[in-house]
Amino acid sequence: MGRFGNQMEHFLGMLAFAKALNRTLVLPPFVEYYHERKQAIMADFDKYFLVKPLRNFHKMIVMREFIKKIAPDVWPLSERKAFCWQPRQSIYDRKKPSGCHAKEGNPFGPFWDYSNISFVDDVYYASDFSEAHFIDSVSVRKKWEERFPVDRYPVLSFISAPVAFPARTDHHHLQRYLRWSEPIVTEANKFIAESLEKPFIGIHLRNDIDWKNLCHMVHENETEKLFGSAICTGRNGKLTAEMCLPSLETIIKDVTKEVLKLKVRSIFVSSDRNHYIDELKQGLAPLRITIQRRYPENLHVNLAILSMADHFIGNCVSTLSAFIYRQRKYASSIPRPSSFFAQNYFIKNKDEL
Repeated sequence: MGRFGNQMEHFLGMLAFAKALNRTLVLPPFVEYYHERKQAIMADFDKYFLVKPLRNFHKMIVMREFIKKIAPDVWPLSERKAFCWQPRQSIYDRKKPSGCHAKEGNPFGPFWDYSNISFVDDVYYASDFSEAHFIDSVSVRKKWEERFPVDRYPVLSFISAPVAFPARTDHHHLQRYLRWSEPIVTEANKFIAESLEKPFIGIHLRNDIDWKNLCHMVHENETEKLFGSAICTGRNGKLTAEMCLPSLETIIKDVTKEVLKLKVRSIFVSSDRNHYIDELKQGLAPLRITIQRRYPENLHVNLAILSMADHFIGNCVSTLSAFIYRQRKYASSIPRPSSFFAQNYFIKNKDEL
């Protein structure tokens, strides 16, 4: 249960999984992390997204409604089993027998407690079923149905998504069914109307300490895939450190290119740490454009604004940038253009090869 971007990668896979098995998908709350809180907190799915468009694809119900209206009849307390890949040791008590330990640790305990769910037993669904997540295979679907028939297992309650990470390319189009909730759209439109001149560019920066440490793992011409990078490197391209953590010079160069091309009037910046507002104002001063961030920060409103921009420049590795890219490509009335910082490095390397 990573942060929002990672959760959405799993979500696309779960849409395909539920559809393939013809089971209603229970939409879980989102797991959110805040520096000032020791434990993760939960936010209901429909706080951020509309459920009705998703039902055009398959059967859906939000978790709180499932627990209140359906679970008492089909999922009694005495039959609630946690599904996990295979048994593991307890992180708190090594003397305990191996199991799913579904509620151990953060965010797992808070996640299940939020919906008042406890388990009486475990199911290890992949102990001898290593291909379990290849749900598009007819033989795999058949095995799921034979092993876990609906009459014996009316609810499959996974402690982690039984799908590939990051989302498979052939599942990306499912993001067309994701629509922001009305409060998110209202806030995004309000900010755009009051603070940005159109046309505007949206940029997404990742540069906090954890991200910098991650990017140090990228080795030139060796690292092929990392998190959401396949979207900008292609199937066989190599990832570079500059694509993972673009320098200020690269950021200014790539933004300038798009500003001149689109005759942009303003730029919206979203970042996990340093927005480089002053540096961007100085570097882009000759272009005489407005550069804005949002106060106070709100991740989902920021993402909605980035989704509405006339052009978007994202971080090649970030699953948040990948989410925005897909939202612009599949969920907009018309596909909106996107690019990624230092993407030209990939093109240059490809040409040299």
